[in-house]
Amino acid sequence: MEKTVHSFPLHPECPDVRRLADNPAEALLRAEADVVAAENAAEADRYRRLEDLEEAQQDGRGVTRRTFVAGAAATATALATAQFVTTSASFAATKTGTLIHVFLYGGLDGLSLVAPAEDPVLAKARPDLLLGDDSLALGRGFKLTSAFAPLEKWLRAGQLGFVPAVSDERLSRSHFQAADACNLGGLPGETGGRGWLDSLVDALGKGTAFRSVGIGSTLPRSLVGNNGALSINNVGSLKLNGEEKYRAATEKAIRGLFTGINHPVQEAVLDGMSALTTAQKLSARPYQPAEGVEYRGVGSAFQQLAQLIKGGANVRVATVGMGGYDTHENQGTRPGGQLHRRLNELATALAAFFTDLGDSAADVTVMVSSEFGRRVASNGGGTDHGHGGVITVLSGRKLAGSLLGTWNGLNDLDSGDVPEYNNMFNVYGSVAQGRFGLTNAEVDKIFPRQKYTPMKLYA
Repeated sequence: MEKTVHSFPLHPECPDVRRLADNPAEALLRAEADVVAAENAAEADRYRRLEDLEEAQQDGRGVTRRTFVAGAAATATALATAQFVTTSASFAATKTGTLIHVFLYGGLDGLSLVAPAEDPVLAKARPDLLLGDDSLALGRGFKLTSAFAPLEKWLRAGQLGFVPAVSDERLSRSHFQAADACNLGGLPGETGGRGWLDSLVDALGKGTAFRSVGIGSTLPRSLVGNNGALSINNVGSLKLNGEEKYRAATEKAIRGLFTGINHPVQEAVLDGMSALTTAQKLSARPYQPAEGVEYRGVGSAFQQLAQLIKGGANVRVATVGMGGYDTHENQGTRPGGQLHRRLNELATALAAFFTDLGDSAADVTVMVSSEFGRRVASNGGGTDHGHGGVITVLSGRKLAGSLLGTWNGLNDLDSGDVPEYNNMFNVYGSVAQGRFGLTNAEVDKIFPRQKYTPMKLYA
């Protein structure tokens, strides 16, 4: 077969590859990309016909030009960039809003958040940990810690609610085991190690590279799985590695290498580049929250989410983690106490977040949970690991009440713990179902080996 071969320099502008970038991987990437671009420009149609024929001839030998380009460039990309592997499933945006799961690590004492007022069991078992007279009134004879006063506006509007006595029989009193099960939506053997939020993404349809976001340096177990997720400390941190002066050229090279290669890696990398473009656009100028909004403490995580949501990044599920809830001592339920301060920091951040979102808050739901509750009785300054915790729901959609789910009192404790009146994964599923309009069958698939029973959480 007669075959025409065009000769091109290693790089159109510079024959010395070492001068293209200080990083050898980036230099080779740019050189290879420009050679490929030059070849394609010279004989686009002929090149593709020859390439197809060459691939047919070499079928079974394992190496073709196309697979070589994809493999070699993917290796260089891995060296030159960050976050691409986690953006392997990115599609067109959907319009179903955002669910944010806030996980309080350590085991929140739910009775220090919401509790039945004037309860004789609590008065006897934890006289030093009762909620104060400055507490806010909830429905069904409950009261809410004054630490959540920053959220009173949303409480009165019917957008803030609490589900008491939440647990699951598979949860132990081990921080690691319980937190793992909560993030997976069951035991590792039941879920295959896949996070429940990643399973939820299956039901949400197509989305952008930002559809699953974990705010933090590591990806939480709830987002680990098949769909890919971004883990970022801040929006501006999502960028190409290497020196700033070479980033534009490296980005151009990557796009050139991964366009038209007919390889599965193309979609992942190009969507990763789209994520980078969005992040660069959003972080080009310092983020300005709505007037009067100030983010502090854990609020910095919510500021990143506000920037993404308001910037049109189409976040569908996101996570925020907050530690400091393992209160064996110096628990401090009243103003000035350790736990009261921690809860107030969270409430202040949530209030800032919803205020900052403005009209966009209508499409956002925040669910706050922990790995387990704590014992009903005080240990003389704190509480020990237990069950029957509380899940908090803050939503742009009106809720069915300020106290949600089943509550049958504290007369019959479960070995000293608040009984499980509401299954944790039924709560998780009902929050997601109300946010995204899922069917019972779709929620069933999220939590393996458990028959989903929906709860009325929304009005």
